[in-house]
Amino acid sequence: MTQGAGQDPVERTATLRDFRVPPYARVPVQGTPAEPPAAPADPTLHLGTRPAAYPEPVTFPEPPARPEPPVRPEPVAYAEPPARPEPAAYPEPASYPEPTPHPEPAAYRETAAPAAHAVAAGHTVAPVAAVPQAAPASPVVTAHAAAPHPGSGYPADFPDGYTPTERDLPVIQRGDTLQVPVTPAAAPAPAPTGDGPGPLFVVGDVHGYLDELVAALRAQGLVDENGGWAAGNARLWFLGDFTDRGPDGIGVIDLVMRLSAEAAAAGGYCKALMGNHELLLIGAKRFGDTPVNSGAGTATFQAAWLLNGGQKHDMDRLQDVHLQWMSRLDAVVSEDDHLLLHSDTTAYLEYGETIEDVNETVHEIIRRNDADEVWDLFRKFTKRFAFRDEGGPQAVQELLGTYGGSRIVHGHSPIPYLLGQVGTEDGEEDSRPAVEGPHVYADGLAIAMDGGVTMAGKLLVVQLPLAD
Repeated sequence: MTQGAGQDPVERTATLRDFRVPPYARVPVQGTPAEPPAAPADPTLHLGTRPAAYPEPVTFPEPPARPEPPVRPEPVAYAEPPARPEPAAYPEPASYPEPTPHPEPAAYRETAAPAAHAVAAGHTVAPVAAVPQAAPASPVVTAHAAAPHPGSGYPADFPDGYTPTERDLPVIQRGDTLQVPVTPAAAPAPAPTGDGPGPLFVVGDVHGYLDELVAALRAQGLVDENGGWAAGNARLWFLGDFTDRGPDGIGVIDLVMRLSAEAAAAGGYCKALMGNHELLLIGAKRFGDTPVNSGAGTATFQAAWLLNGGQKHDMDRLQDVHLQWMSRLDAVVSEDDHLLLHSDTTAYLEYGETIEDVNETVHEIIRRNDADEVWDLFRKFTKRFAFRDEGGPQAVQELLGTYGGSRIVHGHSPIPYLLGQVGTEDGEEDSRPAVEGPHVYADGLAIAMDGGVTMAGKLLVVQLPLAD
């Protein structure tokens, strides 16, 4: 232990391991006046009793003289060896006076060598006889007897009501304490996992509506009352568009990132796709008011982000970890014969002939950090309604024929728009879009998942495949 700044000098006790002990259990150091032990803070503590004075040691008897060896007659007579001198008797050690019982202080006599063991409360120190002409193995560090112990806030007497801490409690012997059996708390039950993949769930556009998202996830049993993952080995996919328009886009991203880690630990997973609003937020953060070639004049990511519901409090809370997470999201994925993507557009075909090619191309465009390239990607991912009209089934078949799967599941275009309904954002009951679940269309080949939460619709979380 090292004496800290502002503390009094550390008092070293003459012990083998140099333990620091409280004031009432100190041993006087050679050459330092003895300090009377202080009374224990709690008079009910059992500190033991001191043994009686040590008995006088027994004097060893004088050994007999060694007998003379016989004289050998031949060939040569050996001289008679001299008689061995008699050994001196062992000196009698001095008797130690019986110490006064605690709490009456008693003065300990100084010895020529330090004590072999430190004194703990309720014990005595074995006497050590003085050894003449014996130098100590190491120099003895002395300190002023009145210096307070650094482990105690009170150098002498404890104040009224003070409870000793673990650094100044007296030593209590076995049997002085009451043994109370304690039953260990039961370990929490592990999340259920199966041999194969768990059920598959998809989530439509969230757009910053964190409370609605948590409620929808709880309704499906995917999270518990605290928002933690509760679905074991289930699989959960978000279809993109986490921010803008709603009150807490960064909170939504934080939740999805946390659920990803918790689901993986439970044997499932929680993943997300790249939406056009992720591209918009990345561009607004990286490029700001830098002009880009929009194809219809000059534009900026900053202006487009504000025009499409960008929220200042999201931008203020946006961190590098959020940007890195969004930049690595895939654009297309196949799960259980379902082709999952964000936008209802065929523009994905321009970025690769396989799912792997599309995702790698999108990631490479973001890594190159070219404002015009990112803008062009954002503009193409913003297109919609490719599956809605008469040519919709053919457009779906083109994507399915290239990337595989039997159905497309997408977000991006709100279901009220696909149905031709008109919704408002004032939340009035008579204008609320009548959305109760996903919309299946394009001859049953496409499933729309954006329930229109931004226009007082419903945030959809459903299990795939859909029940017929």
